[in-house]
Amino acid sequence: MSNSRREFIKISTLGTAGVALGAKYLYSEVIGDAPLRFPASEGSLRTPTYCEVCFWQCAGWVYKNDSGEIQKITGNDDDPHCNGRFCPRGTGGVGMYHDEDRLKTPLIRTSERGKDTFREATWDEAFDYIAEKLKKIAAEQGPECVALFTHGSGGAHFGHLLKAFGSATISAPSFAQCRGPREVAFITTFGDIIYSPERTDIRDTRCLVLIGSHLGENMHNGQVQEMSDAIDKGATIITVDPRYSTAASKSKYWLPIKPATDIALLLAWINVLIENEWYDKEYVEKYTTGFEQLKAHVQPFTPEWAYGITTIDPNVIRETAREMRNASPAVIVHPGRHVTWYGDDTQRLRGVAILNALLGSWGRRGGFYNPEKMKLPDYPVPPFPKPNRMPQDAYQGKYRLANEVVSNGLCDATIPSVERECNIRAWIVNGTNLMAALPDQQKTIDAINALDLLVVVDTMPVEITGYADVVLPECTYLERYDMIRQSPHREPNIALRMPAARPKYNSKPAWWMAKQLAGKLGLEAWFPWNDLEEVLDWQLKQIGSSLDEMKRMGVKKFPRSYDDLYFAPGEEVTFNTNSGKIELYASDLEAEGFAPMPVYTPHEEPPEGFYRLNYGRAPVHTFSRTANNPNLTDLMDENTLWVNPKVAKLWGLKTGQYVKLKNQDGKVSTFAIKVRVTERIRWDSVYMVHGFGHNNPRLSRAHGRGVNDTELVTRVHVDPVMGGTGMRGNFVTFVTDEPTDGKEAGS
Repeated sequence: MSNSRREFIKISTLGTAGVALGAKYLYSEVIGDAPLRFPASEGSLRTPTYCEVCFWQCAGWVYKNDSGEIQKITGNDDDPHCNGRFCPRGTGGVGMYHDEDRLKTPLIRTSERGKDTFREATWDEAFDYIAEKLKKIAAEQGPECVALFTHGSGGAHFGHLLKAFGSATISAPSFAQCRGPREVAFITTFGDIIYSPERTDIRDTRCLVLIGSHLGENMHNGQVQEMSDAIDKGATIITVDPRYSTAASKSKYWLPIKPATDIALLLAWINVLIENEWYDKEYVEKYTTGFEQLKAHVQPFTPEWAYGITTIDPNVIRETAREMRNASPAVIVHPGRHVTWYGDDTQRLRGVAILNALLGSWGRRGGFYNPEKMKLPDYPVPPFPKPNRMPQDAYQGKYRLANEVVSNGLCDATIPSVERECNIRAWIVNGTNLMAALPDQQKTIDAINALDLLVVVDTMPVEITGYADVVLPECTYLERYDMIRQSPHREPNIALRMPAARPKYNSKPAWWMAKQLAGKLGLEAWFPWNDLEEVLDWQLKQIGSSLDEMKRMGVKKFPRSYDDLYFAPGEEVTFNTNSGKIELYASDLEAEGFAPMPVYTPHEEPPEGFYRLNYGRAPVHTFSRTANNPNLTDLMDENTLWVNPKVAKLWGLKTGQYVKLKNQDGKVSTFAIKVRVTERIRWDSVYMVHGFGHNNPRLSRAHGRGVNDTELVTRVHVDPVMGGTGMRGNFVTFVTDEPTDGKEAGS
């Protein structure tokens, strides 16, 4: 194994040398190219699962000891998501099961919202309370005024319940707060989305361009493995980031761009490819439309023009464009995942899509492959009632190009307004801490305070639970069945999650909650099965498998329907766009009154003494959901603030010093954060990992550890195309005139 690969995969084994059940840490090491296998001790049990710690949902095996106690989790060798290797978060998932801070029984609020004061309740009491409120809302304003916010597998069950109730008001914050701009940008260009896991053919690429995409630190397992393979095979890595990230350290080129100027760089790259005729002429002529308009549009956007905006040397812009040309079509300008930055993000991702089109990478080996998904039939139930109003009506004609429901649009529609026929009256929040997921916390609180009912379904007492009327404790993914994983990939495949142990405490799986609540609402016809095993076995038998088979295999692969992973040479392809071609000049955008080609618009600069707040990920944590995990907090229990040495000297800051932060609107962080003085960040920015600074004292490990960046995001630039919430237009300064000592700073 090469040194570059050996160093790169350290991010996936960082500190994970440890956690057997009953000990504090979960062991997982990598030797050579394969993980160590832990032979099951005699009499131990093994059950299949797929991980719930992040959306990648790697399939694995849960091992138990002779006493039936969960001991460890390892990857399933047959799973294309992980190839038998779990990341630190996946191996640490056992900690979710053992966390003594878990929600243990249903709770009903006894004081005003936000006070986190509840009484314990029976499941029957909790369901009666919820059903009474929902029936009243449906009778007075219609079932469409009930909304579901979801992130995680339980959303399938509560979504099914809401549709039976008569509401399609179902949203995942991961769209408008994370990946939405890329999906809309690629739909308006190629007529298709990127999917999860992404359809990037990194294992065969010759050039990978990461523009604000932190592969390795976000620990998207399959992509990290494929990037390691690409590095070994000599692929050129180009990283554009104001921070010297882990990916940047493995790159041939690091472009420390001035924040908020990415569109200028993208336009300059397009200019260089066209002016030097470095684009794939045959591909562009055969598959695209709008080339001449694009050529005229980018003519002024030279590398010299971009230099004055981005601070990137014109020679470097040309050199990196040449690297892309030399690798074409096996080149990927990566679309990223969390791409809601500055409010013009769909246009920025349009620049990314156009670059890939010019390089001929869509549908080509080493570029973007055509994924295929194994389709499972739905268990037979009556047709869902047709809603009288659709969720898009809530945001009154805006975001017409959004291909999913915009969660912040629903939040806005919850705040009372005489202009709307239906203000949303109830939220069911499943597996997502909206106080950390939605920016502009005060607006979220205003919306919550206008609700007649807030139900929170979670495994942990996160901030949103403190505002709930009813809290329903979900058991962890290690204690339940869920729907079959059927994510698109190079090969159609399915994976089973089954319980490795009985649910701890008085927690229950989401499918059981939805079925019981359906009974209280008179919706039994849509839940005709006895338990989820019956549903899964029926579905699996329709495709020639069975629940018994999947319990043994965990993962099953199927042959592709057609040999169409990539375009065949000279193949005629019709794209799902208005023109049937790749649209360099986007007709959908033009029809909605938006620029059909990307335009650079300057963004606000930090006020004097302030620095742009950038945030990102760590390989051992997933957003805020793992900050209290006993296995993972030992690896990283707080975030730090990256500060450039010049800035540190100006302010007299030292590494290890705790400071509070104040943003441009005067919002001061509740807790303090430890300074890390480093050359790896530009002088005009600071950086922290997202997901820390929890203020719920029931989280014994996470409470008060570090700073919650969402708390400081009070300025949100909404993308007018699809409603994405641009959160990187916020600036912070240092509060050093009060003593701080980490956690105690906020006590």
